[in-house]
Amino acid sequence: MQTPETTQSMRKEKDLLGELEVPNSAYYGIQTRRACENFDLSGIPINHFPELVNALAYVKLACANTNNQLGLLSDKKAQTIEAAANKIIQGHHHEDFVVDMIQGGAGTSTNMNANEVIANIGLELMGKEKGNYTHLHPNNDINQSQSTNDVYPTAVRLSIILLHSQLVEALTSLRDTFSNKALEFNDIIKMGRTQLQDAVPMTLGQEFQSFSSTLNEDIQRIADLSQLLKEVNLGGTAIGTGINTNSDYAPLAVKELAKLTGIDFILATDLIEASSDMGAFVLFSSMLKRLAVKLSKISNDLRLLSMGPRCGLAEIQLPAAQPGSSIMPGKINPVIPEAMNQVAYQVIGNDLAITFAAEAGQLQLNAMEPLIAYKVLESIRLLTKSMGMLETLCIQGITANEERCQELVNNSIGIITAIAPTLGYETATRVAKQALATGRSVLELVLEENLMDEKELKTCLQPQNMVKPKHREAQASQNQI
Repeated sequence: MQTPETTQSMRKEKDLLGELEVPNSAYYGIQTRRACENFDLSGIPINHFPELVNALAYVKLACANTNNQLGLLSDKKAQTIEAAANKIIQGHHHEDFVVDMIQGGAGTSTNMNANEVIANIGLELMGKEKGNYTHLHPNNDINQSQSTNDVYPTAVRLSIILLHSQLVEALTSLRDTFSNKALEFNDIIKMGRTQLQDAVPMTLGQEFQSFSSTLNEDIQRIADLSQLLKEVNLGGTAIGTGINTNSDYAPLAVKELAKLTGIDFILATDLIEASSDMGAFVLFSSMLKRLAVKLSKISNDLRLLSMGPRCGLAEIQLPAAQPGSSIMPGKINPVIPEAMNQVAYQVIGNDLAITFAAEAGQLQLNAMEPLIAYKVLESIRLLTKSMGMLETLCIQGITANEERCQELVNNSIGIITAIAPTLGYETATRVAKQALATGRSVLELVLEENLMDEKELKTCLQPQNMVKPKHREAQASQNQI
């Protein structure tokens, strides 16, 4: 049986373990081919995250420019590497970054995938055949003054920063949409609830503003935590000692990376510590988990508030996204919040995987960093996409059932709290108990017993008196009634 590789021209490449054939059309080489055979795991190649591919190219370009400045790499080779790296940054050849995101070797396979692709693009630009590494070598030239152990974590940090801006943009937009809905629903009185029981009145606008406010808290915190990722160990090479580098290399390489990306990277003060510690990723992932928990709670609330349409709370209507049942005609389900919930559960699970991977670091290196990279990037991607989905397919189209909200307020025992300061706690408790026992409304019983006249009752039940603190004068007046 022929495979796709046997029907096309092949080239032979050699490494530590021997020779292996690589498709002649491929820009990757033998070490990438071995990694693909070894790590057929998640089905998610590194090109699934273009930001990571671009980040690898940026790091390789920064290192090549630094080596050239220090006289360690010829002008010709440096210019060739620059041209090859820029092609990748422009979006070309991403399809050749094929190694699985989950891999043994602490990211060596990803680093070599980048080294081989850049080398072979460069060879082609030089008019040479792919795999003819005597002219431009993946290790000797592309990886000069580098180790996977400083290149990979630096590229991962850069990729997260590149992806992070999309997350913040989606979060900001969702916050603003909730805030707009809060203004739209500002005058709609409804019952607030605690422990799924009637509590006291509020406005639907206040409820939606609380959604906006809780998301707003996380925008700055996520931005602040991303700053931790700007401290890199580039130049530390294998374990942070800087072996095989010039003494000026590390600060120059970091400065060059900052210049290329416009991001103010700084060199870690302790490169040995920075080569093994995953603390910044743990903190950042924890913040993503916190956001996921908030989004899931909001989605739960939306599902509860829209429950019905006739036999539940039904205080709001969610826009119909798709038919809800294969057997029940007319049924519409809250599928968008449900999807948001499931994304949140995945992000929470990713955080646990990141926690275990960070803890598993041993001595001078954390070999589990590929899983950390994969799961942080996946969480950012999932949260970004799901917030966009929630905003455009759900929140923007929510409508309020004002009559239903008012009906529930009028029939609620909870409004007794609004008149308790006038009646006194004991009397208010007796009325509430009687209302529960008889099924009659609190308002009806208060008027029937002449506990308050209609005018007094109306004053107490004015929306502005039920949904926010009273002015001192109004409070004093009520207590004198």
